Amino acid sequence: MTDAPIGVGLVGYGMSSSSLHAPLIAAEPRLRLRSVVTRDAEQVHRDLQAVPVVGSIGELLDDPGVELVVVAAPNAVHAELARVALRAGRHVVVEKPFTVTSAEADDLIELARHRDRCLSVFHQRRWDGDYLTVARCVREGVLGRISTCIARYDRFNPEPGTRWTEEARPGSGVLYDLGSHLIDQALHLFGCPETVLADLRAQRPGAVVDDYFHIVLGYGQLRVVLHAGTLVHAPGPRFEVHGDAGSLVTHGVDTQIAALLAGRRPGDPGWGVIDEDLLPTLTTEAGGLPLTGRLTTVPGAYETFYRGMAAAIRGEGPVPVPPEEARDAVRVIECALRSGRDGRMVAFS
Repeated sequence: MTDAPIGVGLVGYGMSSSSLHAPLIAAEPRLRLRSVVTRDAEQVHRDLQAVPVVGSIGELLDDPGVELVVVAAPNAVHAELARVALRAGRHVVVEKPFTVTSAEADDLIELARHRDRCLSVFHQRRWDGDYLTVARCVREGVLGRISTCIARYDRFNPEPGTRWTEEARPGSGVLYDLGSHLIDQALHLFGCPETVLADLRAQRPGAVVDDYFHIVLGYGQLRVVLHAGTLVHAPGPRFEVHGDAGSLVTHGVDTQIAALLAGRRPGDPGWGVIDEDLLPTLTTEAGGLPLTGRLTTVPGAYETFYRGMAAAIRGEGPVPVPPEEARDAVRVIECALRSGRDGRMVAFS
């Protein structure tokens, strides 16, 4: 086993690369960013003065020092780029969503297995502080038997943007974007559902892809509701989890992306900690008396992903997000698209 840092090649340098991947890779001592594939060399040189810029994934793969390729390009080319990197014998991280279709995901999983390479998907919101807190309360039985879990992203963005996520192309729209986060968290917490019921809409004038969704995942008596909208002035709770022993309600969003954009890094004082006025509310009872109070959250920890990826490449543990789990999130998206199109509940299989 070598102590030399693992060389990383980053494909794409949009918002997720500049605000998440590059700083989190830099924060992991066992990784070193060696090159970036992008047409915007100027932005890379502003942020990462010492990192070379190349024009194609082929040029990136010409460097034998690149052991790990991070695919952070538009969703429609995730499968193609990951396939090229795996065939070249590299380990691969793919930005969420894993692929546009589950068939593409299955092909990549089989290829990674055949080439004996590590393959993972950047579902970093598994390490949001609010989600970690919800997961701990559910798994440790604080809320008892869960009957309802609601997770949402409410935003007010009345004008469709110019990013590729809002263009009419495969893998665009809020379901593939924010929806993949919510779906991954739901599956990570409760497993795959039995049924999927979805309402998808393009609500804003001029929108050409979905900017609203309401999805109900069925797990027997449990219902998991996932919701996102872009015309919401007053955001609702981020999570509502209700069980027969209590309810947990959280507000606001995890602070780590804002901290990274502000130049802060994992390990800085207060990293991943939310403001006191956004602490979640736990409602339960003690001795038959109602009890409501604020609950200290588990700190967010996005750095866990690349720490786990470095360990997996060195043979010290599993990848941080198994690709099979990320594939199942894509399957839920496919079920939601079919449900929304046909106006009916569909079975998850």
